[in-house]
Amino acid sequence: MIFVFVTGCFAIWLKDLVASTIILGIYSLIMATIWVVLDAVDVAFTEAAVGAGVTTALLLFAIWLTGKSEKKVNRIQWGAILGVILTGSLLIYGTIGMPDFGDPSAPAQIHISPYYLQNSLAETKAPNAVTAVLASYRGFDTLGEVTVIFTAGIGVLALLSGFRKRRKREKGVIQE
Repeated sequence: MIFVFVTGCFAIWLKDLVASTIILGIYSLIMATIWVVLDAVDVAFTEAAVGAGVTTALLLFAIWLTGKSEKKVNRIQWGAILGVILTGSLLIYGTIGMPDFGDPSAPAQIHISPYYLQNSLAETKAPNAVTAVLASYRGFDTLGEVTVIFTAGIGVLALLSGFRKRRKREKGVIQE
């Protein structure tokens, strides 16, 4: 967790956007390692592929399109600092009432997990309990995640098509 904190702070501190992007890729790889230690290999795989792989590549491409350095700001952004402190405080407050990690008397261990393990095969006909939970019990949630990813992809394509038109306009290929 110390490495996660240090890489996050270092990514913010750096003024070179390429270096910050590389540090954020390292941040994602460290998070993927933490997910493996917590036995969430599927989440670790997604973090490594999306967080360290695809996101890093897209950010590097965006930097290549826009420029390597961030815009200089001469004043302190108090609103942003307040937003970060407020959000962090709310996240920490939200974890206070959570049960201890691995607590066998936690509600998820007593009620939810045994139900899924006992009934998933009969109710969904999926031999894998994880697949049953993701595809059937959490089907709408998975559909929402797919919708968000699809919308992000369409947004990236729209940005890239606008960039190509602008480049052609600058070269005099498109006449308005």
